[in-house]
Amino acid sequence: MYGVVTRNAEELEWSAFDAGFYEVKDVTGRAAAPVSTGVNMVSAFGDNAAVGDDNSMAAVDAEGRPATRDRPYFDWSYVCPTHDRYREGLLEIVDDCIEALPDLRLDDVGFPRDDYCRCERCDRRFAASEFDDRADWRASVVTDFVADVRDRVPGDLSLTCYPDPYPGHLRTRSGVDIEALAPMVDEFVVPLYDTAYGTTYWLETIAKGFESRLAGLDAALAVELYAVEVDVDALVGATDVADAYADAVYFGYDASNAAAAIRRMRADRREGVSHGDAVDDDRDHSGP
Repeated sequence: MYGVVTRNAEELEWSAFDAGFYEVKDVTGRAAAPVSTGVNMVSAFGDNAAVGDDNSMAAVDAEGRPATRDRPYFDWSYVCPTHDRYREGLLEIVDDCIEALPDLRLDDVGFPRDDYCRCERCDRRFAASEFDDRADWRASVVTDFVADVRDRVPGDLSLTCYPDPYPGHLRTRSGVDIEALAPMVDEFVVPLYDTAYGTTYWLETIAKGFESRLAGLDAALAVELYAVEVDVDALVGATDVADAYADAVYFGYDASNAAAAIRRMRADRREGVSHGDAVDDDRDHSGP
């Protein structure tokens, strides 16, 4: 199955795609109205706007340094996952999304890194909890949040994971416990982004790692590839690798390039059939 991830609602209905994901809330804090033509996506705790408006919402480390995008290695700002008012707002967005379509995808779930969060609220709640180990407590915070979302979602629930399949790493880094979440999640989506895909051995290694990690768990695996200005032949090669391990492959943020790659692959599988100009064809028939 091939799908697209987009901010343009009209691209969800392009004939090349078997599935479509629409960003209702992204890491910038930009919000859009949910749609009924694709799976609505919600960035959970990545939110530049929320943290920019109120820095006290940011997750902080033991030295009080906030997880903001102006610090090294942070691509966006992170809200503390125990911030009750923010979590309530996320659940309201979830409710709006499932009114439009019963399926949902969650992005940016969890704590930003293994030393977060050490705000007074987190310290107080950990001290009052049943857990002796802070990593166990953090995992319970994330699992409880996903459980709250699961209770609201009548359809399929997808969850985006940081691309680290090594056992224990996701739990230690962000509180995302694959084994605890698998009974609630229908699909784990792993973004394996590159701007060229000149080599794919690393993509194969990570995809295989997640296939092994999810073996025996009742959840599907999807790999998401970056499609913006990527050479079509390279994108086809990357898709072939992802296809070997994933149940679905999704393409991020360039529907025309994604459609071209999909048409190229489908044409190559039909001997003697000329596929022509894939980008122009999809734009003429499915695009705006």
